[in-house]
Amino acid sequence: MGRKILVTGFQPFGGESMNPAWEAVRRLPDTIGDATVTKVEVPVVFGRGPEAVERAVEEVEPDLVLCVGQAGGRAKVTPEFVGINYADARIPDNDGCQPIAERIVDGGPDAYFATLPVKAMVQAMREAGVPAEVSYTAGTYVCNDVMYSLLHTLATRHPEVRGGFLHVPYATEQATHLPASTPSMSVDDMARGIAVALEAALTHEKDVDVATGSTH
Repeated sequence: MGRKILVTGFQPFGGESMNPAWEAVRRLPDTIGDATVTKVEVPVVFGRGPEAVERAVEEVEPDLVLCVGQAGGRAKVTPEFVGINYADARIPDNDGCQPIAERIVDGGPDAYFATLPVKAMVQAMREAGVPAEVSYTAGTYVCNDVMYSLLHTLATRHPEVRGGFLHVPYATEQATHLPASTPSMSVDDMARGIAVALEAALTHEKDVDVATGSTH
């Protein structure tokens, strides 16, 4: 029996009519390598987003989980290295909630590192011609809420499952109403990058030993 991948993408938020995260996720093939792919759309809501991911994990029983969100302003596809136990919302979520300086899980660790091979994923995307780099901050909004909560769930209840988070830029369609200097990427390229990244995650139990850090 083949392996299973769960991939989630967020609904639109912040006044946008689309979220490239979900648009890219839903364009993924139904099979990557030897794994079947299940795609789930989740709400941009503190607490509810992580709960939707957790339900999907219980239902699908995946080997790998990758949650995808939008990071408007970034120019590349960015797998996240770390999620932090901290919520600090600059804008309200889609339910109007706006936690300020709150812990996500009381008594939980301050941070969790992704258990997917983020460096190998970036390397594979670059080789496929998709701009990518490792990110060392998932922010403090719902994306980080989902990432931290997912990794907490996996660490405490499903230690055999590997998981992580990946951000995509604005879609080309969104850039039409944004400042001229705003980076964007086609949804097709995002989907291609995510598929390649997932294939790399399937074939790398351990990450590659290359430097991806920055000096600032």
